[in-house]
Amino acid sequence: MGTRSRAERDAITIEIGYALASALFAAAVVFGAIAGSGYALELPYPLRRVLLLLGGGCALIVFVWRTVHVLWRFPHDSDRVPRQPSQPGRTSPDS
Repeated sequence: MGTRSRAERDAITIEIGYALASALFAAAVVFGAIAGSGYALELPYPLRRVLLLLGGGCALIVFVWRTVHVLWRFPHDSDRVPRQPSQPGRTSPDS
């Protein structure tokens, strides 16, 4: 594996930042929806505590899932290899 250019390193950094920021936002929305409902509905303390724990667990799952999902879609070096034509023996117009 060769060294990466400055542009490639910047693209990776921006993609990681986007993944973390969007995951944090999604996790906060999930946590707020689940845990906030206990306060909005004025539920008793034990039930609010359960909703807080459930909201935290779901928020953690959403955070990890969103981060992995965004970074998994980021193009790898192997994706830059020119692909073969879709039909053997024929070339595409842009080749």
